[in-house]
Amino acid sequence: MKALTNRLPARALTAFAVVAAAVTGVVAHESTADALANGLALTPPMGFNDWNAVGCGVSEAFIKQTADFIHGHVLSDGKTLQQSGYEYVNIDDCWAQPSRDSHGNLVPNPAKFPDGIAGTAAYVHSLGLKLGLYNDSGLKTCSSHGFPGSFQHEAQDALEFAQWGVDYLKDDNCNQAAGQGTRAATIQRYTAMSNGLAAARSKTGQAIVFSICQKGDNGINTEDWSPQVGNLWRTTGDVKPNWARLDSNIDKNIPLAKYAGPGAWNDPDMLEVGNAGLSATEAQTQFSMWAEMAAPLLIGTKLASATTQTLDVLGNTEVIAVDQDPLGVQGVQISDKGGLRVLAKRLSGGDVAVAFFNETGASAPISTSASAVGLGAASSYTLRDLWAHKTTNTTSSSWTVTVPSHGTVLLRIHPASAS
Repeated sequence: MKALTNRLPARALTAFAVVAAAVTGVVAHESTADALANGLALTPPMGFNDWNAVGCGVSEAFIKQTADFIHGHVLSDGKTLQQSGYEYVNIDDCWAQPSRDSHGNLVPNPAKFPDGIAGTAAYVHSLGLKLGLYNDSGLKTCSSHGFPGSFQHEAQDALEFAQWGVDYLKDDNCNQAAGQGTRAATIQRYTAMSNGLAAARSKTGQAIVFSICQKGDNGINTEDWSPQVGNLWRTTGDVKPNWARLDSNIDKNIPLAKYAGPGAWNDPDMLEVGNAGLSATEAQTQFSMWAEMAAPLLIGTKLASATTQTLDVLGNTEVIAVDQDPLGVQGVQISDKGGLRVLAKRLSGGDVAVAFFNETGASAPISTSASAVGLGAASSYTLRDLWAHKTTNTTSSSWTVTVPSHGTVLLRIHPASAS
């Protein structure tokens, strides 16, 4: 770790440590690391990212329209998405001019953003929301148009982002300069931006959540160094609205539970809920498993044309509460019987969220027990189905649920002995 910590921000030089604590039969991983100490993202970020909705077609008008929807559209439960916890409206790639200006500054495309990023941020802030922005740690961004990246401009760009009022930075990993694809160089590039954001905050007071989008490129894992550099980090390739990719991202993210905690989150990419290619059952599984894995919840569909069914999934406050639980524990897999999986996520107050996840091609029963999920013996248990919104009381300490193909049943279980 010495070589790594020599490149980390001064506020995060304590050696990274991870403790796996056994709790009555379930391993409840908790990080005791001195993760990036910026006080941000103490629960997984929630919001919207425009890429899966419009790609390079992003504009100030679209971002404002989306912010208006999150702020003002009332869902079937009587709440807005903002009241349900969504706060970031994130601009992805293709917002900039093809070249920097004569001072070396990034320049927003005036045709797309006539008020600039600062003006767009001011509008979003006026609604009580926050603005996110896309960037790249290499020479150019990932789109085929290749807008300027921040390599060797990290401090300058970070200050500009802060001055614009940006609250969240997604930093991608494309078009690296020669020799920049190594593990050491990757860590150094992202640390440079992390330090730049900290310095910009000192100058302007603007705090920016740092999202590392390295994605495991060049065989370089992100989870073992990113908690000290950023607030969240991609653990997978890009998600797609099809079952094979969704299931793959879940499979890759599950084993990384020990790295997550308040201010530091594994990120298996944004939500595909509402996009063609996923069934209603599969979309519900993504939302359930992202919540169980304490993953960021970033909407990736056009909200203005979203169906009531899509909005009901995105606005399920009982599932959101699992994701946003202040204890900050990522759910841990406790069994996998041929694709019939059970994950347990310890919650504040003594409850456990149990995900019964069926990745197989046929409906099947999945079973677990109180001892397996870390609850132990109690006189009775309250089982709350977070999708059916129904409560069952039982004296049995073992439970079996039938789960449809590609489906997830998410139960919040409360032991009678808990306060």
